[in-house]
Amino acid sequence: MNMVFGKKLKELRNERSLTQEQLAQILNVSKTTICQWETFKQEPSLNTLVAIAHYFDVSVDYLLITEN
Repeated sequence: MNMVFGKKLKELRNERSLTQEQLAQILNVSKTTICQWETFKQEPSLNTLVAIAHYFDVSVDYLLITEN
């Protein structure tokens, strides 16, 4: 599991003052799915990852790679 993704997703969601439920509606997934992503229990599909990057105007690399 990529722990970086979950942390960054939560940070981005909080920066926009979105609840898990609101983000779930935007991405057309369940609130449970958002929770599982943020707690490192599940990872999104590649298509969903691209949609998340597009929505938050960040790169897929940003979502997956730790900055040193």
